Amino acid sequence: MPFIEVIQPEDAVGELKEIYDSLINSRGKLAEVHKIQSLNPQTIVKHMDLYMSIMFGKSPLKRVQREMIAVVVSKANECEYCIEHHIEAVGHFWKDEEKLEQFKVDFREVALSEKEHFLCEYAWDLTLNPIGAKNSNVPEKLKDVGLSDRAILDATLVISYFNFVNRIVLGLGVDLEEEAGGYQYG
Repeated sequence: MPFIEVIQPEDAVGELKEIYDSLINSRGKLAEVHKIQSLNPQTIVKHMDLYMSIMFGKSPLKRVQREMIAVVVSKANECEYCIEHHIEAVGHFWKDEEKLEQFKVDFREVALSEKEHFLCEYAWDLTLNPIGAKNSNVPEKLKDVGLSDRAILDATLVISYFNFVNRIVLGLGVDLEEEAGGYQYG
C-alpha cells in the first residue's frame, strides 16, 4: 500500500484526468508508478517524456538492450515492481520463458552477446557502486566490444533513469498491479 495519498482514475478531475486518459490511450493502461505522482500531475507528464525519450527514442542501443538494463538495475535495487514490468518487456523480444526466468535470477548465467553482457555488468556496477564505476574498466570494455560513446551515454541514461524510478517505487511504497502486464512495447 502506498505511503502517500493517491488519486485513483475514477476520482481524477481536470488536468489529472486528462493525463490519466492520455496514458491509458497511449500505453494501454495506467501504471501504479504514474498514479503515485497524482498529487503533482505535471511530474507524470515530465516523467513520461523522459521515459519515452530514454526507452523509445532513437538510440544505438536496441530496445531489448534498454529493457535488459532496466531489469538489471531493478534487480540490483531489489525493486520487484520494475523487475516485473521490464522483464515482461524483455520477454516481448526474447520469446524464451526459460531464458527470461534465468535472466531475472542472474543475468551472468544467461547466454548473452559480449556487448549485452558488458551492458548488464555496467548497469549492475554503476547501480551498486557509482563511485567505484568511475574507476572501473567497464566503459573501456564497452568500447572494446564496439559500443560508441553515444551508446555508452544512452546506457548510462537508462541506468540513471531506473535508479530514479526504483527510488520512487521503493520510497513511496508502490505496489505491483494485480495484472502487471499488458502494456504496449512499440
